[in-house]
Amino acid sequence: MTTLHSRTASGTVPQLGTSMPCPQPRGPVSGLLFPILRGDAADTEPFVVAARALAATERSDPRAFLFDEDAQICLTALYELHLQGIAGVDDRWEWDSDLIAARSALEVPFDAAIGALADPPTGVDDVVAALWEMTAPSTAPGLSGHMAHDADLTQFRELLIHRSLNQLREADVHTLGIPRLAGAPKAALVEVQSDEYGGGRPERMHSALFATTMRELGLSDAYAYYVDAVPAVTLASLNALSLFGLHRSRVGALVGHLCAVETTSALPSKKYAAGLRRLGFGKAATLFFDEHVEADSVHEQIVCRDLAGGLVAARPAVGDDVLLGAAACLAFDDLVGDHVTRCWDLDRTSLRQPAG
Repeated sequence: MTTLHSRTASGTVPQLGTSMPCPQPRGPVSGLLFPILRGDAADTEPFVVAARALAATERSDPRAFLFDEDAQICLTALYELHLQGIAGVDDRWEWDSDLIAARSALEVPFDAAIGALADPPTGVDDVVAALWEMTAPSTAPGLSGHMAHDADLTQFRELLIHRSLNQLREADVHTLGIPRLAGAPKAALVEVQSDEYGGGRPERMHSALFATTMRELGLSDAYAYYVDAVPAVTLASLNALSLFGLHRSRVGALVGHLCAVETTSALPSKKYAAGLRRLGFGKAATLFFDEHVEADSVHEQIVCRDLAGGLVAARPAVGDDVLLGAAACLAFDDLVGDHVTRCWDLDRTSLRQPAG
């Protein structure tokens, strides 16, 4: 099987920038993967065999794969090789054929689990109207209502940790859709993403604003610093977006996911900001959420009508995948939110381990 050569004496290569720390294993399969990535093991075959066996495991409910800690941390690491990379891991592993084969095997049950969870509408003639209906505001208080009125500082910190793996790279995966689009849909996505990246001002990038919020609440703002603290269900929500973003065939789902993000974030962001102000935090802590209240009320029109609507008009066959992507985003938000609130109702942490 494939082996990489020309490593440093320690089996690692120095990395600069915002690479993910190499995660800790969560089971026998990831226990085989991470020594390979660190250069402590050379033979990839045992990992590929184990990944295929894990993927082939029969489950009474396909959604159970979303809660498999071993599978989800493997997917997180394998996807990250295509994004910001992993600290100390040779970048050439990104296109290693054996790692891609293992990832492809794990994606089969993962994709099935996403489909079972999302349950998007079918037989839809007007995709844009369906998106508006799917993302209509709920009257239930939900997690954001709790954060506005009742959450304490510890709970706010936990919520930020759950969100940090995505928000500290906000926009990056959705941006992968730009070279896969053309004409008006491409222009619409570029317009939205330009705002996400601060309109050319690095200090206004949404990821930078979220990093400030992390620091204001006494948390590390280092990219993926808390990867070992978040549970499988949080990783699964992250991995679903990576699946959509890294496969050109899933550009419809990627667009639908973005539509759901932009149309459902303004009201919760307003509540999160209110909760932080209730706890005595000022503008530095709330600016990330305040920015989303304003920006996403504009973005939602662009992504639904110009991006999704334009894409489906040009390529009607992707309409079902657009709705799947939106439904998946909404379903994962509910799934992670249910996990968090259920843990808090039991007076225990929603994380796998205390935040460091």
